[in-house]
Amino acid sequence: MQAELIDIRNHMAQYPPFDEMPDKLLDQVVGSIEVVYFRAGTQILEFGESNNWLFYVRSGAVEIYRRSGELYNRISEGEIFGQFGLLMNKRVRFPAKALEDTLVYKIPGEIFQLLWESDDNFADFVEIEDRSRLRSALSRREKSNELMTSKVTRLISRKPVSAPHTVRLQEAARIMTEQGVSALLLMDEEGEKPLLRGIITDRDLRTRALSEALPSETPISEIMSEDLITIGSSVFIFEAMLTMLHNNVHHLPVMEGDEVRGVIALSDIVKYESQSSLYLVSNIYHQQHVRGLKKVSKDVRDSFVRMVNEDANSHMIGSAMAGIGRSFTQRLLELGEEKLGPPPIAYCFMALGSMARDEQLVVTDQDNAMILDDSFVPEEHDEYFLALAKFVSDGLAECGYSYCTGDIMATNRKWRQPLKVWKDYFTDWIENPKAEALLNSNIFFDLDGIYGQTDFAEQLKTLVANKAANSPRFLAMLARNALNRTPPIGFFRTFVLEEDGKQQKTFNLKRRGTAPLSDLIRVHALACGSRAQNSFERLKAIGNTKLLLDDDLGNLRDALEFISIVRIRHQALAIEAGKEPDNNVRPEDLSPFERSHLKDAFQVVSNAQKFLRFRYNAQVVRNV
Repeated sequence: MQAELIDIRNHMAQYPPFDEMPDKLLDQVVGSIEVVYFRAGTQILEFGESNNWLFYVRSGAVEIYRRSGELYNRISEGEIFGQFGLLMNKRVRFPAKALEDTLVYKIPGEIFQLLWESDDNFADFVEIEDRSRLRSALSRREKSNELMTSKVTRLISRKPVSAPHTVRLQEAARIMTEQGVSALLLMDEEGEKPLLRGIITDRDLRTRALSEALPSETPISEIMSEDLITIGSSVFIFEAMLTMLHNNVHHLPVMEGDEVRGVIALSDIVKYESQSSLYLVSNIYHQQHVRGLKKVSKDVRDSFVRMVNEDANSHMIGSAMAGIGRSFTQRLLELGEEKLGPPPIAYCFMALGSMARDEQLVVTDQDNAMILDDSFVPEEHDEYFLALAKFVSDGLAECGYSYCTGDIMATNRKWRQPLKVWKDYFTDWIENPKAEALLNSNIFFDLDGIYGQTDFAEQLKTLVANKAANSPRFLAMLARNALNRTPPIGFFRTFVLEEDGKQQKTFNLKRRGTAPLSDLIRVHALACGSRAQNSFERLKAIGNTKLLLDDDLGNLRDALEFISIVRIRHQALAIEAGKEPDNNVRPEDLSPFERSHLKDAFQVVSNAQKFLRFRYNAQVVRNV
């Protein structure tokens, strides 16, 4: 093959759909190409004219228009146009014009037809729109991960072992030993069919029975766990894993309606979940001091990299990392109470921001607060809670969760208040919104009670859900804040990069990508009265209200997933290279696939922000 053709082949092999094309087909494409140069402003295709070519942009930029003259798209290096006319009647459906001096490869219609008939990947690519291509790319990636495609019933290897909830302690232990199980389901058999009442595990027998020297005739109902966490038989293995992480449980009854299909244990999931995030959480709870937690924290990044390399999706990774961070916090609170003594009044420790949304990664600081019982008397109680908050905050810093530069931590007296004060805070933020207050307090609209009297946090979620949906002025102000951070995509579909400072020639995937998305999704979710915190769960809630069209919801979901995964992979590569991970990416460090689909994803964000501005009558104050 001539040197010029080799150069063409090497270039096309970097970009979809040619990057996955069989060598023989790609060679036929390269051998058929005509090279054409268009000066800036030249009309390449006119609407309705006959066309028998597929166009591939080698360099430059091309504007694609609708028949009405409205701008439809801007494409650049490695992208194609002309395919829709070839698929229909070989008439131009979308006119094209060179935006700047542009070098184009023309592929004959006969070769296009050959590719369409013989290469499924090529056919899928040219038949669907940009947003659908993004969705298709994510779908192919997810199908490669067994955790995400296998139902939890695959882990059930035997019928559930159960006993009446009236049995005695010794009998329960005998059944577990004879059956060789680590958990026994306890059933209420008084009705027409048995109903699940509770569960007893090996750990329960050790910590609640043997350690307390309970008599063998003790009713098992006195030590069984009630209010069980269960999962449905139709969920995927990765959902079961996240449920275990979030709730710190090692056994999950699998339900089909009111019937128990079986029980899965941590060890069952570990067979599939080799990244060991569940083991890491278990290890955290076995540590007896901060030094031990600090030592364990060194495994967090290894767990993160393993999940990335095994193609876990962003929801899995974000939830796992949040579960790990939540576990560090919970264990520090336990150790703090052991050191300081029991709390003088009830309290709830709240996680805020990415941990509350289950969207935490390895580059993160700590955002937290305390809700105290309304019987709180500062002179009598605050010394204890300040000491506890400081113990936890210092411990988290030791474990790699840096102090919040904005001082949104429970060590700040303002964020360590009784429930009634917190209700006043949220009521004032919603009913009397001020831009400065909302800029400082957006983070509080992502909250999760993770320790103590967690019902306090649930009351705040209910208050927010009830008030926000009926407060158009608040939603408009919140939407305005959500428009302050724009995606890094320019007028010519090029990346907008930082121009000065040590991060010049980069763009920040969090500040300009995932954060604008989570901000605008939050506004829609609050408008719908949703109590959900995770962005993907919020999108489901928004979908139930029909505030957004299904296609728009799908686009937002795909954009969030793709930007998150590129950000996650960027951090994982840095860790593997022995560098400190961050969110700042250089376009030249991205693969052609990532560059192409990031542009699609950022365009989704831009379009969604335009709708947000229209929907809530929000005007932009400034861009960040």
